[in-house]
Amino acid sequence: MSDLHTRISPHCIEKVLKTALSQGWLREEDTAAIFYDLTFLKYRISQLVSAFPDTTLHGLAIKANPLLRIMKKVHSMAPNIGVETASIGEVNLALKTGHPAHHIVYDSPVKTHFELKYAIAAGVHINIDNLTELARIAHLVADQTTQSTFGIRINPQVGVGMILESSVAGEYSKFGVPMKSRRSELESAFYTYPWLTGVHLHVGSQGCSLQLLTDGIGVLYDFVIEVNKKREMKGFPPVSVFDIGGGLPVSYRHDQQAPSMEEYVSAIRNRAPNLLTKFRLITEFGRWVYTNAGWTVSRVEYVKHDPGINTAMIHVGADLFVRECLNPRDWRHEYSAFNPDGKLKTGIDAIPYNLAGPLCFSGDILAKKVNLPLVKEGDYLVIHDSGSYTFSMWSRYNSRQTPRIIGYLNDGKQFEILKERETLEELYNFWR
Repeated sequence: MSDLHTRISPHCIEKVLKTALSQGWLREEDTAAIFYDLTFLKYRISQLVSAFPDTTLHGLAIKANPLLRIMKKVHSMAPNIGVETASIGEVNLALKTGHPAHHIVYDSPVKTHFELKYAIAAGVHINIDNLTELARIAHLVADQTTQSTFGIRINPQVGVGMILESSVAGEYSKFGVPMKSRRSELESAFYTYPWLTGVHLHVGSQGCSLQLLTDGIGVLYDFVIEVNKKREMKGFPPVSVFDIGGGLPVSYRHDQQAPSMEEYVSAIRNRAPNLLTKFRLITEFGRWVYTNAGWTVSRVEYVKHDPGINTAMIHVGADLFVRECLNPRDWRHEYSAFNPDGKLKTGIDAIPYNLAGPLCFSGDILAKKVNLPLVKEGDYLVIHDSGSYTFSMWSRYNSRQTPRIIGYLNDGKQFEILKERETLEELYNFWR
């Protein structure tokens, strides 16, 4: 299935691609498609669930992968699988796909009065982003009962990771309440509102070390221990919900080993000894769950040959891989080439390849100077580890049709359509 159950190997993809082509799952119009290994995904979920206490709520980040069929599948894989939502639209997706309200975590730095009322009426868990939002919620819940529970997002200010744009625990962040400069206001909030029984943090996504992640957890853990002593003296219930966010890195390369979930939990236990036993934990993993479970394939439409460089013209680019095209230094994938029948190509061409997408701007280049076998028109190119933050970030620029998305089990013994390729009429209706 994978390399040590962490990635799907080119040889496993070869088997699936051959079968998909021979059985007609990739049609002539399917110039590109996204595949999900559902067996791999189920194993990934089991790893996550087994690493934490049974009482943990695992709120999988919808923004990483909002496919409704995937959401329904992972919801059924374990009783404590929920979702993390970053908009009221995602809250609605979660409710409509059958997630109970108490398994929905609502995070957003910009929540309107209407959205807060909607979430409170639904009874979801709300992570408050700032002190003004806290005042709004205090007003909303003053004269009503609700099934919602509430935490507040705190920036532990422990530093940034290797990717600045996805690090959110530096001295400044657009998210949360900074611990250092607003500690007194945070303490006052917990001593004023008995219903404020949760804390939330997120250090960053990808590029963050275990040390940085656990440092952030440790800052909030120490704070909560102190706060709970005073809340007890006031007769308030303790802060009992601890949302550690997500952010555990994944591997995008066969020669790079990412930390395991078990290693992360062990590091948490060392830094915050009672966190796993005395609190109701919430996690918000998205990239870790979905990335390595998916891969993207595109037909090579043309190959251009210039002095010192080849350019493979493919059917995905910045429409599907926004971060990769705009920030290629930090977001890199591995690539494999296959014959038109799906057979894995071997060897290395003497001249490297730029992988250029179909959009009408010069920055639409997925990767530059990639060493590949000899690539020809009609071959297939696979972008590995693309199961998250790809289709969820789809760009409508140039009005291209969204691709067919296919799930499979047991190395391609069973296929299903997770989302059909968009028709020209559906595309037209989007712009109406």
